[in-house]
Amino acid sequence: MHKNEHNLPASEHLVTFLTVTECQNITHAGDRLGRTQSAISVQIRKLEEFVETRLFERQSRGMVLTDDGRKLIPVARRAVAELDRVAALFRQKLEGRIRLGIPDDYSESILEKVVTEFAQRHPAVEIFTRSGCTSKFPEAIRRMELDMAVHSGPDIDDADVIAEEQNVWAAADTFEVGPGAAVPLALLIRECSWRTIPTDALDKARKDWKVAYASENFTSIKAAIRAGLAVGVLPACLVEPGMRVLGKRDGFPPLPVSRRGLLVGKHAPSALAEAMSEAIQTAIVK
Repeated sequence: MHKNEHNLPASEHLVTFLTVTECQNITHAGDRLGRTQSAISVQIRKLEEFVETRLFERQSRGMVLTDDGRKLIPVARRAVAELDRVAALFRQKLEGRIRLGIPDDYSESILEKVVTEFAQRHPAVEIFTRSGCTSKFPEAIRRMELDMAVHSGPDIDDADVIAEEQNVWAAADTFEVGPGAAVPLALLIRECSWRTIPTDALDKARKDWKVAYASENFTSIKAAIRAGLAVGVLPACLVEPGMRVLGKRDGFPPLPVSRRGLLVGKHAPSALAEAMSEAIQTAIVK
């Protein structure tokens, strides 16, 4: 470990070094940078302490670079340019429009966090959000109707996963399934994994079931569960007051984990997509 590792030079030390190099005079460099002669001298001394070598020789004609000082010039220029580039990136005001697909199995609170987080950081960006079945999002991105989307399911590749959530059996607080009775299910009638998760689990457990309620969206499924009409499978984040989670003690088998991934179209504006991705992942973690 370098003995000066915890005293790394700030970018201003490198800027001062380059300015003194150009002016060949500490007083003139101070005038250009708006600093006193003593402040310039201190910064040069700190930089020399860090690199453990003399960078300048004081001569009658001014500050003259040593051989090591000349070696530092290209490195310092690259470092300052890179730091300026990084600073400009964060100062950049994002503008434009981003079109986002959000699964309807996301809780409203997460969607609100995503939109609020993004809008606060990037007020000049217009956000269009489509909520629905994630199985339709890849095609919407291919047709350039969406720029990016969060998609859900048990079979998302590891490399694409941004979050995982346990699925649960949900029923009304007062709901009871009689002994030996077929489980009344609230099922989604659409082409996605949510349609088969509950029936596959019950079939594997050799537990009878029947369809008591069918809908194309989670809002109606939740309403049927709260009303006590049926049992449904929900991500844990969608369980609401008035519902209870059913488990092994109630005779219900385990369920797979729901994985969430992020799809980004090749046509998506890259800076906006990166910023939205950050907002999504921040909202999920909070």
